[in-house]
Amino acid sequence: MNELRVEGLTKSYGPGEPVLRGLDLTVPSGSLAAVLGPSGCGKTTLLRIIAGFLRAESGTVSLGGRTIVGPDAHVPPERRRIGIVPQEGALFPHVSVARNVAFGLKGADRGARRERTEEMLGLVGLAGYGDRMPHELSGGQQQRVALARALAPSPQLVLLDEPFNALDSALRAGVRADVRSALRSTGATAVLVTHDQQEALSTADLVAVVRDGGVAQCATPQDLYGRPADPWVAGFVGDAVLLPGTVGADGTARTALGTVSLSAPPPDARTGTVVLRPEQLRLTTPETEGAVRGTVTDLCYFGHDAMVTVT
Repeated sequence: MNELRVEGLTKSYGPGEPVLRGLDLTVPSGSLAAVLGPSGCGKTTLLRIIAGFLRAESGTVSLGGRTIVGPDAHVPPERRRIGIVPQEGALFPHVSVARNVAFGLKGADRGARRERTEEMLGLVGLAGYGDRMPHELSGGQQQRVALARALAPSPQLVLLDEPFNALDSALRAGVRADVRSALRSTGATAVLVTHDQQEALSTADLVAVVRDGGVAQCATPQDLYGRPADPWVAGFVGDAVLLPGTVGADGTARTALGTVSLSAPPPDARTGTVVLRPEQLRLTTPETEGAVRGTVTDLCYFGHDAMVTVT
C-alpha cells in the first residue's frame, strides 16, 4: 500500500508568518490528488517537504506506513522512493530520450534497464523514440518522457509540479489524459500541484484546496464543485453566484433570485450563503413564472459556450 499521510505540517521562511500551518492531507493508495491553490498558499512548499528538498518545523509525513518526515526522522530524498515530474520536464539535454528514462535505473543490469526503458516509453505513447534527443521532441512529448523517467524506478509516489504550464491549450488536455492513464496503469499514488481549477477537477480523483497554509477542503471533484465548504472555496473552484438566503424546512432557500432547492440543506442553519453556478441559471422572457428582470452588461463568447453577465 502506498498511502500518503501528512499530519500537522508547519513551515516558515524566516521570522514572518508561517507558509504551512498544521496542514493535514491523506491521499489513498493508487489515487491521484491535486493540490490546488492561489500563488503563495503553500502548495509548492508542501511538495518540496514531501520530496525531501525542505525540512518541516513540525508535523509528520508517512508513505506506505513508513515515516519519512517527523521529529526524529528525515529520510534523504533519494531513499524515499518518490518520482518527480518538474515544471517543463527538466530533461537532460545532452543525452538521448532512452538515457533520460533510464537515469534512475543505475542499479539494474543493462538488459533490464533497456527493457524497462522501452516499457515506460510504450506506456507514455513514445515507443521507438529512445534514440531521439530532447530538443527533437515537442513540449508535450518532453513532458511524457519526464513522466516515464519518474515512473521507471517503480516509485511509491509521483509528485507533479505544475507540469503542464508550458504547454499550449491545444496540447494540454491530451497530455493530461496521457499522464492520468499512465499513472493509473502503474497504480502509483500521485500528487499534482496546480493553480488551474479546470486541470485539478478534470484530472484528479481527489482535490485539496489550500488556503493560507492549510487545507480549506479536500473532496472529490464532484463534491468540491457541488458542495463547497464555504463561499471562498465556491468562488475559487469555479464561477459562482453567491446570494444570502433564508433556509426553509423543506430543503429550499429564499433568495433574491427566488426559491431554490438546496443540494445539501444545513441541518440547523436558518440563514446562510447560497451558491449558484452559472450553468444552473438560464435566460428567459419576463413573462416566465419566477423570472427576475435584469440587464445584460457583458457577454464573453468561448466557442463551446458563452458567459453572460447580468445585473
